[in-house]
Amino acid sequence: MPVSILNDISLYVHWPFCLAKCPYCDFNSHVRETVDEEAMADALLTELDYFANMVGGRTLNSVFFGGGTPSLMSAGTVSKVIERATAHFNAANDIEITLEANPTSVEAGKFADFAAVGVNRVSLGIQALNDADLRALGREHSVREALGAIELSQKYFKRSNFDLIYARMGQTMREWERELGEALRLANGHLSLYQLTMEQGTPFYGQWRKGELVLPDEDVAAEMYGLTNDICAAAGYNPYEISNYARAGEESRHNLTYWYYRDYIGVGAGAHGRITVNDKTFSTEQNKKPESWLKKVQKDGHSTKVMTHLNQMEMAEEMIMMGLRLTMGIDASEFESRIGAPIQDFTQADQVASLISQGFVLEGFPDRLQLSVSGRTLLNQILGRILA
Repeated sequence: MPVSILNDISLYVHWPFCLAKCPYCDFNSHVRETVDEEAMADALLTELDYFANMVGGRTLNSVFFGGGTPSLMSAGTVSKVIERATAHFNAANDIEITLEANPTSVEAGKFADFAAVGVNRVSLGIQALNDADLRALGREHSVREALGAIELSQKYFKRSNFDLIYARMGQTMREWERELGEALRLANGHLSLYQLTMEQGTPFYGQWRKGELVLPDEDVAAEMYGLTNDICAAAGYNPYEISNYARAGEESRHNLTYWYYRDYIGVGAGAHGRITVNDKTFSTEQNKKPESWLKKVQKDGHSTKVMTHLNQMEMAEEMIMMGLRLTMGIDASEFESRIGAPIQDFTQADQVASLISQGFVLEGFPDRLQLSVSGRTLLNQILGRILA
């Protein structure tokens, strides 16, 4: 593996608590009446120490506080994690430190404190710009609070973005076009725009299966995706990943770690990671339940549920699955440098050729494997066809 990749590391910190569980969410998030934040913070530091000692000295490119709702943490806890991370690793000059936040007035009121301890990018879970849909999505904030949080985020953080969900219940193309236009007027260089999906195990999934919740059909959702790409591109927001749009230079550096298939440490309940140790790459997963995670960290110094040595085939498949999410796709020379074998060894040439003829994969293979706009809407089906 190239030395330059081994020299870099990112850090993901999972805070698993929320004020309420959204009915569409299948993330590892939990509602608790009380949280022992001091104990949780100490455990995060302990688990970070464990992995830092394992991977050795690296350049820390990004830190991402995700969840759950990490803006429920105190700035003191965030500060401790940042200080410990930068003590273990050499912080890049342009290190990106992101915190996910919900736009309730209580959480937005902490933005100045988060900025003061080193957070330089905030990602807001807005999800909709009308109150009726916010209620239907189970959100705890109003449009008024959302607009206030967007304004505050742009005041206190060098970089900020917010998320919206589209193809919502009963949403029309015209309504989404109007809402997206408003979002672009409010945005500060980056937008994350996700289609509403029905995830098994969520309340929405059960309602959808019973016919109680009606979404735009697949053709309309695909048209919404095409419209989203066109409108964002016209406004100077490059669709650099399936659900992410940014002006040049405003892309999420941390998320690019995942899509470029680089190393990152994952700490906290349910966090995932991918690390290289002694030229071997491992995927890691921490115990999900916060109480179980905490107890095991206090006992063993970490709460790793799974640490799997990835073989070449597994790494290749993961890199293809992640890289095809990017608008630019996968550069074959970068793939071979990371995996140690050409991309043709892991893909079905006849299937790729067929997908090119159908317009789902762009010309250029094997130098680059890249999906068209219509291909990106069918990513899972295409992966099933091309992986060897």
